[in-house]
Amino acid sequence: MSADERLLRVRLDLAYDGTAFAGWARQAGGLRTVQGVLEAALAVAAGRAPGPVPRLVVAGRTDAGVHATGQVAHVDLTESQVAALVRRNHGVEDVGRIAERLTGMLAAEGDVVVRDAAIAPDGFDARFSAVHRRYRYRIADTVAARDPLQRIRTLWHPRALELELLKAAAEPMAGLHDFAAYCRPRAGATTIRTLQSFSWERDAAGVLVADVRADAFCHGMVRSLVGASLAVGTARLPPERMGQLLAADGRTGEFATAPAHGLTLVEVAYPQGAELAAQAERARARRVSVGRPSMG
Repeated sequence: MSADERLLRVRLDLAYDGTAFAGWARQAGGLRTVQGVLEAALAVAAGRAPGPVPRLVVAGRTDAGVHATGQVAHVDLTESQVAALVRRNHGVEDVGRIAERLTGMLAAEGDVVVRDAAIAPDGFDARFSAVHRRYRYRIADTVAARDPLQRIRTLWHPRALELELLKAAAEPMAGLHDFAAYCRPRAGATTIRTLQSFSWERDAAGVLVADVRADAFCHGMVRSLVGASLAVGTARLPPERMGQLLAADGRTGEFATAPAHGLTLVEVAYPQGAELAAQAERARARRVSVGRPSMG
């Protein structure tokens, strides 16, 4: 890399079908991951342009089988690498063409789409600048609600669920809590999170939809919240039990984690202007004070 070449931070907005992926994060052993296929495409497209090996930083590390329509990542590249990606001999004009280039390279499988690419504003960090992440979980609990065209992102539940019970169970969960009962433990990772909202509704097609928003999520948290809700919705747990479990110091055997394929990351939100860097600093400081983070 030339000493006078600056690094540019490129924001990528992504959507993917998680069915055939072993999660977001790059893994050893040849497992196919979203990060792995995107970084490989970036490296090929950048060719021999001088610069670092492309490494993505993501807003939320989704698990195996989880989908995304609103994922966000960033990658730091030299001007030469950006120019190679947009097929220009010099300069970084038309950086949005990176989205078309990468999506075209991944079209054979068709399960990853780079919806947009742009030079990130000063202070932007896909992970630490985020103020919230929003997930949705879809459940078809009646035969009439089962749409074969939506089956890869919808859980077909064999029993009808009581919407009012689900709402009652979700009501006390918002706020700053230790979600140890709803997270898979990871060494050095905190289970304290601020759950900003958790709601249930039945859409026009009769599908139950959980909408869950937080500053960040610990490992398996959303699927555990949904799994506990399923136990409430089938009257295996009383509604008040979900709130009571916030006092537990670890996982329990009272409910099962919901399957991955019903879950989709739909939004990552960021502040504007100077607040980007300020938010990143606050998030880093908070993570250092309570332990290594685990994102959703």
